[in-house]
Amino acid sequence: MNFSEYMNEWLYGKNGYYSKYKQIGKGGDFYTAVSSSKFFGGAIAKHIISLVDEKFLAEDTTICEIGAHHGYLLADIIEFIYTLRPQLLKTFSFAIVERFDNLQEQQQTYFKESFGDVINLQQYKSLDELSVNSAFFIANEIFDAFACELYYKGKIATVKDHKIEFDLENDEMDTLAKKQNRDRGELAIDYKEFATSMYKSAKKFEFMSFDYGEMNARSDFSIRVYKDHEVIPLFDENINLKELFANSDITYDVVFEQVKEDFEKSGMKMVEFKAQLTALVNMGIMELLEMLKDKTSQELYAQELSKVKQLIMPSFMGERFKMIRFRKEL
Repeated sequence: MNFSEYMNEWLYGKNGYYSKYKQIGKGGDFYTAVSSSKFFGGAIAKHIISLVDEKFLAEDTTICEIGAHHGYLLADIIEFIYTLRPQLLKTFSFAIVERFDNLQEQQQTYFKESFGDVINLQQYKSLDELSVNSAFFIANEIFDAFACELYYKGKIATVKDHKIEFDLENDEMDTLAKKQNRDRGELAIDYKEFATSMYKSAKKFEFMSFDYGEMNARSDFSIRVYKDHEVIPLFDENINLKELFANSDITYDVVFEQVKEDFEKSGMKMVEFKAQLTALVNMGIMELLEMLKDKTSQELYAQELSKVKQLIMPSFMGERFKMIRFRKEL
């Protein structure tokens, strides 16, 4: 099978890594911005409110998270909307796009425990099921979870018995590699299909996503496995793919140039691309911390400040992660 098929089975197959509920954070295989601090969702909530104030989003907008795992990020956004502009909870709708039934059950349970009957969470298997007038889509670390082909000097990889060989010619991938000025690396597939589904799902929307990578492609492979917070390069000579298959996360650096091109071909316009540090500060994460400082103890404030620093410090997530925004306008 092609490597993209292998990666799809690894992550999304019947017993794939994402098909089973996974703990994220200290007890899991990796950290995300969501597991680091609630203020990540708070900054996004503040941004959403600003879009309402600017009249870009309607007050009956659907706030939709794509690939929400447990649902923590959307829940954090809701909590901060309640703090900053509680009347919007009466007019906003909230939704999650999640393909796995067991994760949908976890999300419903978490939202019921968190909000009771105040929030009615709508769930969808795919964006194709959604049809609304106004939406704000949010996704955290989604593009790196799309299957990719591995390319090396004119050949793409195939996998047999968990052994990788570069032995297959593919004109489409060869053209994409040359376009990105690279002779090796990961070539993502399916971005355009995803973008097209989003474009059709709402008449007007903004889509915001955070992920690690750069605008332009790097000159080598970045694909790696995360297991118990250990990072294992896919081509490590000691790697045991059979053992890691479906029991660990597999990911790679996003080439945002390709994301931009595929989304713009689908009819959207990129409105911003920034390092996570700059994006979160511009959206007001420090102002939210100042609000906390006035209402809580110095000890609690110091704890939350330490968590936020993980999000914005250049040496941790601040520069490594990027934020990209797209819009569809009427």
